[in-house]
Amino acid sequence: MALTKNEKGEHSTVKIEFSVDRPVFDAAVDKVFQKKSKDITIAGYRKGHAPRSLIEKMYGKGVFYEDALNDVLPDAYGAAVKEAGLEVVGKPKFDVVSMEGDILFSAEVPVMPELDIQDYKGLQAVKAVAPVTDEQVADEIKRTQERNSREIDVTDRPAKTGDTVKFDFEGFIDGKPFEGGKGENHELKLGSGQFIPGFEDQICGHVPEDEFSVNVTFPEDYHAEELRGKPAEFKCKLHKVMEIELPALDDEFAKDVSEFDTYAEYEADVRAKLLKQHEDTAQRSFENELLEALIGKLVADIPEAMIDTEAENLLRDFDNNLRMQGMSLDQYVKYTKMSLDTMRSYYRPRAERNVKVRLALRAVAEKESLVVTEEEIDERIAKLAEDYGMEKDKVKDLVDPKDVEMDVKIDKALEIVKSSAVALDKAPEEPKAEETKDGETKEAPKKKRTTKKAAAKEEKAE
Repeated sequence: MALTKNEKGEHSTVKIEFSVDRPVFDAAVDKVFQKKSKDITIAGYRKGHAPRSLIEKMYGKGVFYEDALNDVLPDAYGAAVKEAGLEVVGKPKFDVVSMEGDILFSAEVPVMPELDIQDYKGLQAVKAVAPVTDEQVADEIKRTQERNSREIDVTDRPAKTGDTVKFDFEGFIDGKPFEGGKGENHELKLGSGQFIPGFEDQICGHVPEDEFSVNVTFPEDYHAEELRGKPAEFKCKLHKVMEIELPALDDEFAKDVSEFDTYAEYEADVRAKLLKQHEDTAQRSFENELLEALIGKLVADIPEAMIDTEAENLLRDFDNNLRMQGMSLDQYVKYTKMSLDTMRSYYRPRAERNVKVRLALRAVAEKESLVVTEEEIDERIAKLAEDYGMEKDKVKDLVDPKDVEMDVKIDKALEIVKSSAVALDKAPEEPKAEETKDGETKEAPKKKRTTKKAAAKEEKAE
């Protein structure tokens, strides 16, 4: 293999040309012939025994070339990329330039863009922790109270909204029963809206062992077309009425649902946990806003292939998550009637943001000349092994140490950005439009774009 050309292209691409020695290619053609000829049948010869010269005469001299080219290309491309010192970030576009003598390939390769970032320290973002209200505390305790409730039979009053009932029913239209209109010992919470409008209301007021009729009309948009808009009579028999009994909110309740001995301590803990949730939410929002501000400082000509690759990674992660739940991506696509292209489009905005965030933090790492020690790389690999439940040595075999080193650098860069950031209680007010002498308004200056192309235009204008 020989690298014959290495030149920069547009949008962070590099065009390389590299050759494969003819004897190497010829050996690949021989290998393909040995494999493929076994399945070729030509009249007058046993299957797999036709001479190569006859096969090439019938099907063309290049009948085995495509497979041979695919066989030699990966190693040749890998060697060319290594010799050119390229950091590839996406799938290349290949072409065969010449097959006269040595085989000459060309490849348009998306590479890591040149990065620049300024003013990444002291970024401002809102970090507003919402207060915990008494109502929120009461709602949280109410949910715990309901989880610890029990159902008791009601014998001293009729059924009412909120009760759970068990009953038999059979539906009739024009005096005739219809399919799907019958149930026995059906359990229903009155007021849940599980049955068609008006049904549950007519159960209210009855007591166990009552036999009665419920008269309703099926909605015009009912899922069963043959029942839409038709009046129906349901003959019902009520067997049981049950109500929810909530535990008292006292010290005994606190002991049952927590590690505390008194209700006051339990209530204070609920408040503290809600406050922690609010603080975590505020922190996540703060960091997201901070990263958006950081992205705005990045100057880079990002190749589309880099975003495409990240979108594929997100789609693959989604596929893996589905498989853990017993479903494949193909099944999901059929069930939701979505195409894979629609799925890719769905993930593309997130992929673009992920790429920009990582590049911005990488740019910070370069500006700060961050260094990662062998011990830090080893610690990260150990953490990965723990997270995935794998042996540390197995993880070492699977990951590229350079990728691990970059991950650690990016984490360090993020800490630099966060530690120097300014947390605001609320968003700063937008600058107001200026008023000119003749009474017209002049728009406030807009933020500058941070793409490399925009930066070049501004520099030229100056």
